[in-house]
Amino acid sequence: MYNPQVETMSRHEMESLQFERLRKTVRKVYEHVPFYSEKFKEVGITPNDIQSLKDLSKLPFTLKQDLRDQYPFGLFAVPQEEVVRIHGSSGTSGKPTVVGYTAKDIDMWAEVVARSIVAAGGKRSDIFHNAYGYGLFTGGIGLHYGAEVLGAAVVPMSGGNTERQITLIEDFKPRGICATPSYMLNIAEKMRERGMDPGQSSMEYGIFGAEPWSEEMREKLEQTFHLKAIDIYGLSEIIGPGVSVECYEAQNGLHVQEDHFYIEVINPETLEPVADGEEGELVFTSLTKEALPIIRYRTGDISSITREKCKCGRTTTRMSRVKGRTDDMMIIRGVNVFPSEVERVLLQVENLVPHYQIHLIRKDAMDSAELHVEIDSILYETIAGDLSDSRVIQLQRKVQNLMKSTCLVSMDIVFNLPKTIPRSEGKAIRVVDNRDQKVIGV
Repeated sequence: MYNPQVETMSRHEMESLQFERLRKTVRKVYEHVPFYSEKFKEVGITPNDIQSLKDLSKLPFTLKQDLRDQYPFGLFAVPQEEVVRIHGSSGTSGKPTVVGYTAKDIDMWAEVVARSIVAAGGKRSDIFHNAYGYGLFTGGIGLHYGAEVLGAAVVPMSGGNTERQITLIEDFKPRGICATPSYMLNIAEKMRERGMDPGQSSMEYGIFGAEPWSEEMREKLEQTFHLKAIDIYGLSEIIGPGVSVECYEAQNGLHVQEDHFYIEVINPETLEPVADGEEGELVFTSLTKEALPIIRYRTGDISSITREKCKCGRTTTRMSRVKGRTDDMMIIRGVNVFPSEVERVLLQVENLVPHYQIHLIRKDAMDSAELHVEIDSILYETIAGDLSDSRVIQLQRKVQNLMKSTCLVSMDIVFNLPKTIPRSEGKAIRVVDNRDQKVIGV
């Protein structure tokens, strides 16, 4: 462990620390962030009303729209001269969300990422290949600083330029890598095109996140690269990557860095808390951030939590793998479907590659969906490129039946030739909404 004293705290010790830090955070935002002082007054709350962790539920939620409404620096709790870095979202669906960091925030962020890398199986002596994008996106720089604090040698490759990625992996022989799961599949595909076996690389563990992915995707990555595929979670509004991570030993839930982030799970419709083990929307409150402390931030991510001690020895609360986001959930003829559920089905079907897109369309005045998938090169050669071949028709029916029986939804299955669906060099675009020509990146 990177910090055993914190990572193995008793529940009483952790909650005492959380409460102490929560009170300071609540007072800070009340006194220094007009947005929060007004919100608190609207519900009749002052910092003095927070007498236990249970009182957190009295505080109002913060939404992504609140960050956009306060663009660019309206939620900052420190003077501008104390801000040493600014990150932001892409802003593809409106104004970007902007997050600031003080020097102390950067140090805290690097520490929780260092903890995460160690939990994932990383060591000080590692060469660590970083294939997350750098820039306003927090992924690349977040993992970079954490690996440096750990003492690993970072290869700051960033996303894209896949041929160069492969050359450096082959020459530098990193023990660890981080990337989006979809981009790792792209790297594997390019390796095979060069006559290389991805399973013969030096990589022993991979830290994957920034997009929802399934257990079936984990199996695919582990079988392809012969490494441990570890899930990491984070979002810029809270800090960036490193909010939680799976451990190498169990790979059974992501350990939340609870001394810095307080986690809740609520019913997204009633906004009431749900029981441990029950799925709901993740809500986070920062406990130590200086530049942009945030109160009860509704992430939109669907997950559940457990407080049971892990076999790795850590006692921190664990969250389940994120199933999807409330805003990427599709409703197809009355049935709720997440892209990760579709992925889980496709990865169980032979002769399909794990690249797909869901096209939402209008059909007979109703919302409908086309599932675009690719056949692999083996089937392509067998059918001589003829997608009307009976074997393709049979495979099409198999996928349709699996979607009905597993996801309870009917989709038109559209087969594509190998390497014709766009490949990801960052977050994969899984849903294309042709009803209004809107593209959703999930």
